[in-house]
Amino acid sequence: MANNEDLLFESASQQTQTMPSKTLIMVETAFMSSACALLWLIDYYFPFGPFLRVLFPLPIVLLYLRCGARASWMSVLVSGLLLSILMGPPRSVIFTIPFALIGVQLGFCWRRGANWIFSIFLGTLLYILGFFFRFWLFSIIIGEDLWRYIVNQVTEFLQWAFLNLGILAQPNNLMVQAGTILLVTATGILYLVTVHVAAYLILERMKQPMPRPPAWLENLF
Repeated sequence: MANNEDLLFESASQQTQTMPSKTLIMVETAFMSSACALLWLIDYYFPFGPFLRVLFPLPIVLLYLRCGARASWMSVLVSGLLLSILMGPPRSVIFTIPFALIGVQLGFCWRRGANWIFSIFLGTLLYILGFFFRFWLFSIIIGEDLWRYIVNQVTEFLQWAFLNLGILAQPNNLMVQAGTILLVTATGILYLVTVHVAAYLILERMKQPMPRPPAWLENLF
């Protein structure tokens, strides 16, 4: 009986040590929320190209892996409220959709051991959703149809491509719409792959486990 009680006490103490305390969860949630807002602010006022954008979801991902889903959703809420105070609701919503949601989604997938293809696929869907939501929101705020602007840009690109390829045709509306969607999808896939690579390099150094990359990509590392 004494041996069994000792074993139960040791297992309970190990679980207590591995599970972060409520105070630690609150501190990490506040810290990661501030990190998200700081990254967004730096990128907005001092743009460094796509480099900081790759890091936008990572604080929430790390919080999900360490503290669970509730803490990550609290971080989404707190960072959104903080950015809403500092920059206004539109900028806050643009950060939340899609970057904060991608952080929660990646944390959900990686904590359950999902492979990179599955998490990249779901993240790309959220990225596309955020892209069209951003155009819809800014179109309402500005009072102009921004979707028409990007369609015109894609039309000019297709006309240039047809001319250089010797194709004697003009791109129709369906072709332009499909090309625009393919361009957004390709951008989303590239972004999610870059986020995965950055997270793998950072989390490995922090001894935070995440799913391994595909074999061909791991050989490059």
